[in-house]
Amino acid sequence: MSNISQEEKKHKAGFVNILGNPNVGKSTLMNALVGERLSIVTAKAQTTRHRIMGMVNSEDYQIVFSDTPGILRPSYKLQESMMNFVETAIGDADIILYVTDVVEKSTKNEEYIEKLNKVTTPVLLVINKIDLSGQKEIEELYEKWKQLIPRAEIFPVSAQEKFNVTALFNRVLELIPESPAWYDKDVLTDRNLRFFASEIIREKILLTYDKEIPYSTEVVVEQFKEGEGLYQIDAVINVMRDSQKGIIIGKGGSALKKVGTLARKDMESFFEKKVFLQIFVKVNPDWREDKRKLRQFGYIQD
Repeated sequence: MSNISQEEKKHKAGFVNILGNPNVGKSTLMNALVGERLSIVTAKAQTTRHRIMGMVNSEDYQIVFSDTPGILRPSYKLQESMMNFVETAIGDADIILYVTDVVEKSTKNEEYIEKLNKVTTPVLLVINKIDLSGQKEIEELYEKWKQLIPRAEIFPVSAQEKFNVTALFNRVLELIPESPAWYDKDVLTDRNLRFFASEIIREKILLTYDKEIPYSTEVVVEQFKEGEGLYQIDAVINVMRDSQKGIIIGKGGSALKKVGTLARKDMESFFEKKVFLQIFVKVNPDWREDKRKLRQFGYIQD
């Protein structure tokens, strides 16, 4: 009996890093696995810019899920920094979740498929969005991916509909190593409230504006203060040109007001508290290529 109780007391903990191309549903999957909306989700590419961790805790285990930016060929220094987060995530994972979907070509970013064939880390390959496809197409994709990454275990899922997500989670739990917890058990994420406030505003920018505008902006929360029964938040939307500032503000401030209203409502739901939000717009020329500014915005770590 004593041996059984010793076995039962063994604690598991590990890092499960989610990788894949833009728009395959990595953030939706992360949110479904963690059970909280930690990563912003839009239909636009490059929605995720940072590496965001979400913890699932119980008495016997701690799983640290990590959402990463979509894999791309960098065009400027910001994107280089984003890809550095991906490289780090490949190197420090206990388990890699490589997410694809029923739409993208299996040959996209072949160099990363090569990397996944070389790592010794367990690879769980997730075919997402199966609710958009038929059984025959899913079976064909399954066989294709089995040939491309023979050692990977393949899980067809719909993160949006939460189909087969529990089976994926249970396999993760089986694979994570025995280890003490890496973080306090009451911690849900490695990010603070300021970060989530800025991400919520950035999500509303992605949903409100077209073309290059969302990719030219960076949101900085300059004040996050707990007032009487509410949070007082001052945020700055950094843009690269005066013309972009005009578009963000809109005629008579209408566009900025819309972003502010949508963001405030989401923040109040996320923080479960009233929010007084002020948003300003500032021209910060060429910030995407400026290492000092990228360091200031948290994209480069020393």
